[in-house]
Amino acid sequence: MAERGLGRRSALAALASGVALPVLAGCSDGGGKKHKEQGKGAESVDSTGTTGGAGGAGGTGAGSTSAGVQAEAATAGHGGLNVLMIIRHAEKPTGSGAPYGLTSDGTQDSHSLTIQGWTRAGALAALFDPRDAAGSPVAPRAGLTRPGTVAASAPGTGGSNSKRPEETVTPTAAALGVTLSTQFSVGQEAELAGWLTGPTGPSGPTLVAWEHQHIPDIIAHLGPVTPTPPKSWPGERFDIVYVFTRVPGGGWTFTQVPQMLLAGDLPTPIS
Repeated sequence: MAERGLGRRSALAALASGVALPVLAGCSDGGGKKHKEQGKGAESVDSTGTTGGAGGAGGTGAGSTSAGVQAEAATAGHGGLNVLMIIRHAEKPTGSGAPYGLTSDGTQDSHSLTIQGWTRAGALAALFDPRDAAGSPVAPRAGLTRPGTVAASAPGTGGSNSKRPEETVTPTAAALGVTLSTQFSVGQEAELAGWLTGPTGPSGPTLVAWEHQHIPDIIAHLGPVTPTPPKSWPGERFDIVYVFTRVPGGGWTFTQVPQMLLAGDLPTPIS
């Protein structure tokens, strides 16, 4: 199992090539250590600011870790989509100058993530697929669930050339050993929601990365959601996970889980 975990991390390192590598390495020391400690105290937060139980990025202790993994196995893959997690793509260029967008091989590209964005993409893989020192899976942070399906908007279609949603979750899909789904593009939020909630859609927990302006359009097609999510996603926030949990009989409950992965990430929900 340890060898398997190390192999997945090697694949992730290969994806984050070029200039992203020194930054990812740097996050394992200094500032990264600080945010690992912050992650241990992170709590799930609903749209009203109510907090849930705290949990570390790698689980909540030996006993609860085992129980959490067993709970995931008991719910994943049964009865269709039961947990939907939506994130905004990671950091992007803010203008024509630095910081520049870069592809995974370090080629400058305005439609790609910045170095900070690639750093977040790598950290998200550990957030959604946490492992212990031996490489064995442990329960994700409280409020999150290890996804069995990962999806992102397709670049170059639907009026958007952004590669950022796909780049943001490519390391996570690789770590989980699943194929990234990019069958829908920006502008097809209704179709995406129909697939997510329909009989031919994913089964079990699912993670979706999208452009923030259009995330409310996905939510609008999910059906009843309580409490009501924010009407818009602030342009400056890259650090929140929206979590929708299916309610027996129909509808969803909504919470927000702060990522707390990089410097500047906030523990507060989007309001």
